[in-house]
Amino acid sequence: MKTWIKILGVLLLFYAHIAGLLMEVPRLNIVNETIRATYFHVPMWFGMVFLFLMSLYYSILYLRKPSLELDIKAESFAHAGLAFGILGILTGMIWANYTWGSPWHGDPKQNGAAIATLVYLAYFVLRGSIDNMEQKARLSAVYNIFAFAAMIPLIFIIPRLTDSLHPGNGGNPGFNMYDLDSRMRLVLYPAIMGWFIIGYWMVSLRIKLSKQLDILLDLEDEKLK
Repeated sequence: MKTWIKILGVLLLFYAHIAGLLMEVPRLNIVNETIRATYFHVPMWFGMVFLFLMSLYYSILYLRKPSLELDIKAESFAHAGLAFGILGILTGMIWANYTWGSPWHGDPKQNGAAIATLVYLAYFVLRGSIDNMEQKARLSAVYNIFAFAAMIPLIFIIPRLTDSLHPGNGGNPGFNMYDLDSRMRLVLYPAIMGWFIIGYWMVSLRIKLSKQLDILLDLEDEKLK
């Protein structure tokens, strides 16, 4: 990544965090001041989906034309996406604690997010349980496709088909109502863009680290020979 893009990502997040805490927000029933979680929780989910989608993309490319680099990219994007998913759950729990009275209510959205996280954790368990690099990459790529296919309904479809306390269901206004407020768009959109950039930066660093580790392992193998 170019240096100016990294700086832009940092500045966007700095602005989003400061403005998200200090700027005036609309007063809506039920959510009230907790509407500010939109600036932190929602961008995490956008970032997670973006990173998992990129991981899916590289897994599909790997199955079409296998290469170590594509496998590394698929794993790196999945790793960063999982980190964003965990942060999304944590920020959602903070919001729930102030809005619902406790961090975890067993809400369909919360349960779906937890299951989706476990599904992607299993992706890394699978990778760690196979020694053969080619077999590991192939099975991981196939599993990654099913993991993404499972995540979408767990987070975005099933919660809307059931009675949920989460905004958008069960009498709570949805976050799409907030997006119509020009004041919130000025913070929400930069926050989403900032997390996209930071997420991609994390992935680029992990890819470089993975390649360096592979080079070191190859050198060790040559020394042993």
